Amino acid sequence: MRTVLMAYAASRLIALLAMWVAATWFQTPAGVGHLHPSVADMLGLWDATWYRRIVEQGYPAGLPTDPETGLVTYSAWAFFPLFPLIVRALAATGLGFTVAAVLCNLLLGAAGTVLVWRITGLATHAAPQAHRDRLALVAACLWCLYPATGILLMPYSEALALVLIAGSILLIMRRRYLSASALILLLGFTRAIAPALGVVVIVHLAARFRAKRPGWRRAFAGERAAVAVLAVAVAVSSVAWPVTVGLLTGEPFAFYEVQAVWGQRPDKGPFVLWLSWAWGIHGLFGVALVVGCLAAYVTLVAGRHGRWLPLEVRAWAYAYPLYLFAVVRPITSMWRFLLLDFPIAALVASVAMRSSSGGRVLPHWRRRVAVLVVPLVAGMFWWTATLLTYVPWGASPP
Repeated sequence: MRTVLMAYAASRLIALLAMWVAATWFQTPAGVGHLHPSVADMLGLWDATWYRRIVEQGYPAGLPTDPETGLVTYSAWAFFPLFPLIVRALAATGLGFTVAAVLCNLLLGAAGTVLVWRITGLATHAAPQAHRDRLALVAACLWCLYPATGILLMPYSEALALVLIAGSILLIMRRRYLSASALILLLGFTRAIAPALGVVVIVHLAARFRAKRPGWRRAFAGERAAVAVLAVAVAVSSVAWPVTVGLLTGEPFAFYEVQAVWGQRPDKGPFVLWLSWAWGIHGLFGVALVVGCLAAYVTLVAGRHGRWLPLEVRAWAYAYPLYLFAVVRPITSMWRFLLLDFPIAALVASVAMRSSSGGRVLPHWRRRVAVLVVPLVAGMFWWTATLLTYVPWGASPP
C-alpha cells in the first residue's frame, strides 16, 4: 500500500505542476478575470463554479428558466448533491470552499487508488496469473497517471464516485451485499452510472448461480433477502436524484430537462449521437472508426490481457464505457468520464508487462513501464493545458 500511496502523491505533484504550467502559459486572462492566472484560478474553473454555488447557496427554488424565452436554462439541479454536501461539512470548519474541496478529493483519490490496487489484485472469478500482485500494483500506479486525473485536485465528484464504485464492486465480490447496497444508494446521489453497476451485480450473481447448479436456492441460501436488497438498491440508485429533483421542483422530468440544456439527450436512442457525429464528420469511415475502436476495446478485455482480472471488474470494464457511449453525447468531457473505467489501467499494465502469450511477466517489465510513463505524463500536461484552461469565446469542457 505504501508504494501505491507514494505513486499517488507523486502523480498529484505532477498534476499540480501541469496546472501551474497551464495557468502560467496557456490560461487566457479573459477566462479568469485578471491579468495573472494562477493555480487557484484553475481550481475554480468549469463545474467547480457550480459546486461552489451549491455549497454556498444551495439549490434554486423551482426550475430556473430564461427570462426572455421562458425555456429551461442552466442550473445547479444538473449536479448531484453528495459531493457538495461533504464539502459543505468540511468548509463549515473554517477551511473555505476551495481548500475543503481539494482536501476532500485528495483523500478520496488516495482511497480510490488503494481500492483500484486491491480490487485488481483479487483472484476471484479470474484466470490464474503469476505475479498478480505486481500487475495490480503497476495498474494502480498507471491509473494515477491517466491524463485526466488532474481533475482529482479540483472540486469535482470523480474521486468520490471512484471510491463508491470500486468499494461497491469489492463488497459485492466479498458477498457483503448489504454494505454494497449502502454504497450503491450513495452513488445514486453522486453520478448517474448505477445502471452500469447493475451489470456487475447481474454478472456476479450469474457466476454464483452457475457455480451452484441446479438451483438458485443452493446458490443464495441464507442470502436471498440481501440479494433482493442489492437489486432494489441498484434500481433506486438509477433514479434517485432525478426523482428527487422532480419532487423538489414540482416538475417530474426537471433533471432531464436541465441535462438537455447541456446537450445530453439519451432519449435520442443509444449510441445514436455518437454515430451521427461520426457520420457527420467522416461519413462511413467515421462510423467504422468508432465501431472499430469499441470492438477493439471489447476484444482486449475479453482476451488474455483481461482474463486475469476478476469477472466483476471485467463486467465493469464492459458496462461503463458502453453505457457512456450509449447515453452521453460526443464531448471532450469523455476523457474525464473514462477516468472511472479503472480496468483500462490494468489492461495497459498487462500489455506492458506480460509476454505475448500472457503467461508470465517479462524480466524487463520495469523498462517497458518506464517508457510508458513518458507519454502518460505528457498526456497529463496536454489535457491540463488544452482542456482544463477556459477560453470564453471557444472553450471545450474538461
